[in-house]
Order: sequence, then C-alpha cells, then structure tokens
Amino acid sequence: MPNIKSAAKRMRQNEKRRLRNRWFRGRARTFIKKARKAMDAGDLDAAREFSHMAVKALDKAAEKGILHKNNVARRKSRLLKRLHALEAKVGAEKAE
Repeated sequence: MPNIKSAAKRMRQNEKRRLRNRWFRGRARTFIKKARKAMDAGDLDAAREFSHMAVKALDKAAEKGILHKNNVARRKSRLLKRLHALEAKVGAEKAE
C-alpha cells in the first residue's frame, strides 16, 4: 500500500484504466473469435456481421490508444482477407 496520497490516487487511476482497457480489448477479441468461428462453419451472413462488429471494436480500441493502430490494421487485414476468401468460395459454389 502506498504511503503517499498521490501514489494512492495513481493506483486507483491505473486500476480504472486497466479495467476499461481490458473491456475494449476483450470486446474486440470476442467479435474476432465469433467471426472466425462463423467463417469456419461456412456461415457467410454471420461472418459478415461479426467481422463488421470486430472491425468497429478494433477501430474503437485504436482510437482510444488501447491497441496500436498498426496492430489494429494487421488484425483487420487478416480477418477481412479470410472473409473475402470465404465469399469467393461461396460465390464459386453458387456459380456451379
């Protein structure tokens, strides 16, 4: 436990920020997992919806400085690359 008032306040602030950051990071991870799961199942509509939500959550985290913008860009790129591959695969199957 800190002896100085400012140190005690800093601890309280850090804990608040940690919990807030964890919420934004966890939300983004959850939507990414759901999107990947939908892609693996071949459910294009759900994959699109969850991908959109994941991109939104990632952008929000980058905006707040919780995740680095390049990290967010890389994650979005990989996720959307998989989504487009699934769309192409489903499109090719429908064409046949």
